[in-house]
Amino acid sequence: MTSCKSKSLSLVAIASLLICALLGVVEGRVPFACDPNNGLTRGFKFCRTQVPIHVRVQDLIGRLTLPEKIRLVVNNAIEVPRLGIKGYEWWSEALHGVSNVGPGTKFGGAFPGATSFPQVITTAASFNQSLWQEIGHVVSDEARAMYNGGVAGLTYWSPNVNIFRDPRWGRGQETPGEDPVLAGKYAASYVKGLQGDGAGNRLKVAACCKHYTAYDLDNWHGVDRFHFNAKVSKQDLEDTYNVPFKSCVLEGKVASVMCSYNQVNGKPTCADSNLLRNTIRGQWHLNGYIVSDCDSVGTFYDTQHYTRTPEEAAAEAIKAGLDLDCGPFLALHTDGAIKQGLITENDLNLALANLITVQMRLGMFDGVAQPYGNLGPRDVCTPAHQELALEAARQGIVLLENKGHALPLSPQHQRSVGVIGPNSDVTVTMIGNYAGVACGYTSPLQGIARYVNTVHQLGCRDVACGATDLFGNAEIVARKVDATVLVVGLDQSIEAEFRDRVNLLLPGHQQELVSRVARAARGPVILVIMSGGPIDVTFAKNDPKISAILWVGYPGQAGGTAIADVIFGTTSPGGRLPNTWYPQEYVNKVPMTNMDMRSNPALGYPGRTYRFYKGPVVYPFGHGLSYTRFTHTLAIAPKEASVPITSLKNSTFSSKAIKVSHANCGALELGFHVDVKNEGSMDGSETLLIFSKPPFGKWNSVKQLVSFHKVHVLVGSKQRVKVGVHVCKHLSIVDEFGVRRIPMGKHELHIGDAKHSISVQTLYEIKN
Repeated sequence: MTSCKSKSLSLVAIASLLICALLGVVEGRVPFACDPNNGLTRGFKFCRTQVPIHVRVQDLIGRLTLPEKIRLVVNNAIEVPRLGIKGYEWWSEALHGVSNVGPGTKFGGAFPGATSFPQVITTAASFNQSLWQEIGHVVSDEARAMYNGGVAGLTYWSPNVNIFRDPRWGRGQETPGEDPVLAGKYAASYVKGLQGDGAGNRLKVAACCKHYTAYDLDNWHGVDRFHFNAKVSKQDLEDTYNVPFKSCVLEGKVASVMCSYNQVNGKPTCADSNLLRNTIRGQWHLNGYIVSDCDSVGTFYDTQHYTRTPEEAAAEAIKAGLDLDCGPFLALHTDGAIKQGLITENDLNLALANLITVQMRLGMFDGVAQPYGNLGPRDVCTPAHQELALEAARQGIVLLENKGHALPLSPQHQRSVGVIGPNSDVTVTMIGNYAGVACGYTSPLQGIARYVNTVHQLGCRDVACGATDLFGNAEIVARKVDATVLVVGLDQSIEAEFRDRVNLLLPGHQQELVSRVARAARGPVILVIMSGGPIDVTFAKNDPKISAILWVGYPGQAGGTAIADVIFGTTSPGGRLPNTWYPQEYVNKVPMTNMDMRSNPALGYPGRTYRFYKGPVVYPFGHGLSYTRFTHTLAIAPKEASVPITSLKNSTFSSKAIKVSHANCGALELGFHVDVKNEGSMDGSETLLIFSKPPFGKWNSVKQLVSFHKVHVLVGSKQRVKVGVHVCKHLSIVDEFGVRRIPMGKHELHIGDAKHSISVQTLYEIKN
């Protein structure tokens, strides 16, 4: 093994030492390929960093045998010793911190843990794009450090940007919520943070947006993701399900997209050339690779019986545009597919080229000269990283109720606090799923104990809360203390991958625990809900004895500190709900298998998400209170916009809406200036949400988020926020054929608590 401490006096070794000194390469990382100390590789063109990457890729592919190529298009790629290339595990995860869910990452030794940020649904509630990007930056620092230490890869299959369509979905916690614009902005921001600035087409790590597409059911009433055929209209695919993936590729420049287990309209997504080759590559121009969800190629043969033979399945996947199989299926059946003439070796070469290109962009074929080679154990779990995890948790907490301004509590007036509930002293629960090993934890009980004297009772032994025998002790505590904090909710035993919820209620006897403790309490009662998905807490909302309600999601390793900081007013809450909280009656009417977003009154189908569901809610999308008071005033607001039309070919004006493809969209961004003033008594952060509503007519019922901004405002001062609204992007709708159009007429904008109308007209600019 050669390292930066090598004492060889060869010119190559001396050069290596100089490079190591300059870049700070971590002891222990053996170059993946093109080791300058390996005389075998010196003459290979694919090792010459000054040669263009596409030339290097073709040189390497030309040197590989067919059996080698086949074993390089699966996640546990083999080593090729004769070319000086090590084996590589493509599967690593970094959903909200470096994770050990995939086999590519191991904790231990110099890397006992990594910073565990709040679960994605929680950070999404911050509506803060710069925060999301900074989290990605920190996660990629730690990922690179662990790669340098030989315990992690550089390809991370995160983020999950599926739409949280149904509130029962067990994996909704991994997503940015129900709105496609919010999910798309989150995707692009987090990916940019992970992958770096993209200088010279290089990658810090390679992110992956998953699971494409219309995947949001795991296991519900006997229907599982391996068998599910999602029947999706062109309209819903274009304006809901595909939006985050499109943003991920076009804005985030993601290096990978993962296709999902389910079928869409009768076709497995990993075998659908229209979804993969035509859309991701053809329309969106993905600069990267497409990977299957693990064993999904095998699934569409073995479970869905989509093809007659395994060789046909392998051929269908590769022809559709799949580059990498997470699983052994392509390794086992690609050779047979080629021998049977179902695909050619050149089809395999195209897939391999996409994979090797990403590895070269990561610097894996650059020998010891690693672009982030100075990162090591000292760069993981740093105080700054852990402080960011705490700040992310604070920003994601949502204040749902605050009756009579019960919060914040005062350590001077509420000197003793009862901390009760099954999630009151949890640690691992706070990091949700697809997590790693945290740097350390502060539980809710520990966080509150930093402010006041605490008395602790579980009330329920776990979130299932199957018995009431501990309730009496909890009630005794509530009668004695100055205030009571109840921490209830869910955990991975209730909602998780392959575990969808059966209802929206608190599990077991938790509701009874809350009500009985609230009845017994002599001081204010604060209900803290820890969960990924929404919960019907109508009973608590209507209970006059419950003073305030907080939703904290799964707040990460520092969750207890953040919860206490909000309860005692060190931080003013500024989070907003990233999804609708429905009453239990809603899911009684709606099967998870119905993918339609829009309502169908004739069938009694109420529709989904705030955009299309107009029935009663417990709390609406975007809801969130603060300890202070903000006002919004429009300072600059254009009143009209003219859309230049460049083509009348195939246009139709019967619906008073023109196709976006027929408009000259280049200079159609409208600039708004909004003054956000803090008129309360505490500094705080405001989330400015901008919604649009089309002119009166067939699309008028659709209210959609078009933009959002986070702004911190000191007491008595104001901040001016510049909001860009693009006519083609933000004022357009998607028709029933999946075509994006701009309705003519008066569009209504809701900018915070201000309303404004814009008149949109056509301006003919016919070009022959």
